[in-house]
Order: sequence, then C-alpha cells, then structure tokens
Amino acid sequence: MTEDATHLTRATYERLQTELEDLTTRGRVEIARAIEAARALGDLSENGDYHAAKDTQGKMEARIRQLQATLSRAQVVEEGTRSAPGTVAAGSVVAIRYEGDDDVERFLVGSIEERHDELNVVSPGSPLGQALLGRSSGATVEFEAPGGKLRVEIVEVSGQGSG
Repeated sequence: MTEDATHLTRATYERLQTELEDLTTRGRVEIARAIEAARALGDLSENGDYHAAKDTQGKMEARIRQLQATLSRAQVVEEGTRSAPGTVAAGSVVAIRYEGDDDVERFLVGSIEERHDELNVVSPGSPLGQALLGRSSGATVEFEAPGGKLRVEIVEVSGQGSG
C-alpha cells in the first residue's frame, strides 16, 4: 500500500464516484441555471440570490476537487486482502480499550469518506492507525498522542464496515 493512498471500501469508492458524476453533470447545470435566474433579477451588487448561488457554486466546485483528489489516490480495500483473519488493516472495525480505562471504543480504520453513523473513523496514517495496522486481537500497542504516549489493548478486530 502506498504511503499517500486513500484506503476506501468498494461501496465508498462507488458512492464517491457517483457523487462526483452527479456534481459534474446535474449539479453544475442546476447551479448555472440558478446563477442565470438570479442575474435576470437585476443589480448584482445587492442581489442576495446571485451571491448565494455563487457561494453554492464555490462550495460545489471545492467538493468536486476534493472528490477528484481522493479518487485519484484511492486504493480499494477488499476483505480478502488481509494477511490473517483478525488482523487490523484498512477497512477493519477495531474495538480498543485505553490502558486504565474500562470503556471499549469501536471505530473504523480508514478514510474519513467512509462516514459511518455509528462509528468514528481513524486514518491508517494517524499515530493510532499506524500502531494498530498489522496487529491482532489481544495485542497491546503504544502510540504517541499530543498529550504523550498512550497504550491501548486491541479487544476485537472485525471485518469492514458497511460503507
């Protein structure tokens, strides 16, 4: 896996491709119509509809650039690419317990684009993500956090989230 790759599940990769296609076709047409309709209302310096449409256009174009960059670096992570069952890899759902804490936290190791309602996402490139990759249930790992070194126990490793 390359260092700067964005690891995505197949479902997320396809969702982002669909979103990009929609924004570059229907989205651009709709915003162009909204800008044209607002222009027809007259004086642009005091035209709230025009300024709102231009703002929306700017945000949409920024999202298009973000999607293009993400997809150009995307590496689709398939369930079968894991070196061994129960080993942390991009796309894994991991349950951890911080040393000295009884609470178990579950999260997805992957791109923020995975967006799971029930799970937080940890990047494989983050200090915690790097410490977990390749490790298995029962292992204790240490990583450097802004507040100092932290130790966590890997309670459970399961398959990919549901993109």
